[in-house]
Amino acid sequence: MIRPVILTVPGLLGSGDGHWQTLWEQERSDTRRIELGDWDNPNRTVWMSRIDQAVAAAQAPVVLVAHSLGCQAVTWWANAIGISGSATVLGAMLVAPPATDRTELDPRIARFAHEPRRGLPFVSLLIASEDDPYATIEESQALARLWGAGLVDMGKAGHINTRSGLGSWPQGQAVAELLRDTRTGNVRRLARQAQALLLGHAEARPAPAISLLGDLWFTADAGTKRS
Repeated sequence: MIRPVILTVPGLLGSGDGHWQTLWEQERSDTRRIELGDWDNPNRTVWMSRIDQAVAAAQAPVVLVAHSLGCQAVTWWANAIGISGSATVLGAMLVAPPATDRTELDPRIARFAHEPRRGLPFVSLLIASEDDPYATIEESQALARLWGAGLVDMGKAGHINTRSGLGSWPQGQAVAELLRDTRTGNVRRLARQAQALLLGHAEARPAPAISLLGDLWFTADAGTKRS
């Protein structure tokens, strides 16, 4: 069996020393960064192309772990490539995406605005913070609905970056493992399991798809949501 890999997708300015993405890359042999280039002056088309190249080069199932504007890069790429092009993606962990529909916005972030209004073709969890300066919890909820992602509220954790004091963020690593173990899942239940992991309430494990009848569930292979 080919072991899945974790590909990190940093946002604007990249993830520097002390950022949990950087620490994962240093500490985990199964984790590597997608080098998007032009971290301080992102080009949406280039970033999408770099994600596409990295997923193809992985030659293994992948979990995408994006932070901030990297989340929008993932969603734009996924909508452009479709179900067949993203078939090796087991899931995505989208951490603290900015709200790109604000009237006053950094023009570099605005380049990623007006996301396609289609759900992602793979299981995804949006990890949000209640005091994120780049997105209110209501704006995060709107993005989760737009992307068909399960929403996980971390409470007050800022932008979920170096300043949040997470270190290597072992709880976040556990959520990535949760996604790595499931290609098909009930996003609401996955979100509850992820929230339990992040807040330290309980151990969470992926629920078998057979138990999900009658609730909202997501099949990444088919790219559909059903109820």
